[in-house]
Amino acid sequence: MLVAVISVELSWALATFILSDVGQAGTAFLSTSFAALVFTLLAPPKIDGRIRRHWPLILFFGLADATMALPFLYALQCGIPLGIASAIAFLGPLGLAIATSRRLLHFVWVGLAALGVALLTPEIGAGLSIVGLGFAAVSAVAWAAFVPATKLVGQAFGGRDGLTLGLWASSLMLLPFAAAEGTMLQADAISIAGALLVAILGAIQPWAIEFSVIQRISARTYGILVTLEPAVGALVGAIFLSQSIGPRMWIAVACVTIAAMGVTLSDKQDR
Repeated sequence: MLVAVISVELSWALATFILSDVGQAGTAFLSTSFAALVFTLLAPPKIDGRIRRHWPLILFFGLADATMALPFLYALQCGIPLGIASAIAFLGPLGLAIATSRRLLHFVWVGLAALGVALLTPEIGAGLSIVGLGFAAVSAVAWAAFVPATKLVGQAFGGRDGLTLGLWASSLMLLPFAAAEGTMLQADAISIAGALLVAILGAIQPWAIEFSVIQRISARTYGILVTLEPAVGALVGAIFLSQSIGPRMWIAVACVTIAAMGVTLSDKQDR
């Protein structure tokens, strides 16, 4: 999960450099469709009766994926810092973690993670784009839906067939937005290559990891582990995008890291 989180945040940082050339929808479409193509070539999905029975799940998964990615890119384009955008988007899986918590210790880890997220967002209400914050909030709702969508697709199809089919569905949903935007068709080869690198870092590698991981852990554990994402996002933003980071940010990073370790150990004891 840590490898997946770092990979995703690096991809978002890279995406900020190519958004003006490829466009938000173009970047989302190219990265998703390239990921779908790679998974298809590596392990072609079986086309059988499962698709007819479970096509609503494929569409649900595709919608969750598309609605996670595109609004998040819009938020970055509106000037929302990477760490803050990731923190807001993370509220989706955090809400899921709260909803599935039962023991007092679970709420301790959730509360510590929430404190870290709160410390990561000191600038909300201080000049940040309201529209950008709204886009990040839409991504949060989609992220909350993504976890059950992934579990259901994994159970219905087995292996990565559901993942591949879902990514193709997501690509088709993103295509009209990319076509309407029109920027993708005017991009040069370097920008297209950048979008493909975003796909490798932000879709192919994380999907290969997370799709398997989510089948093996609870929604609560996943919700806490991805608290690492806004913390890593803040660090990546500071290193690669020259976005400010101070003592408050370091305390936030420590909070979410401790919460992630705590929930992992307590979940192991529960089992």
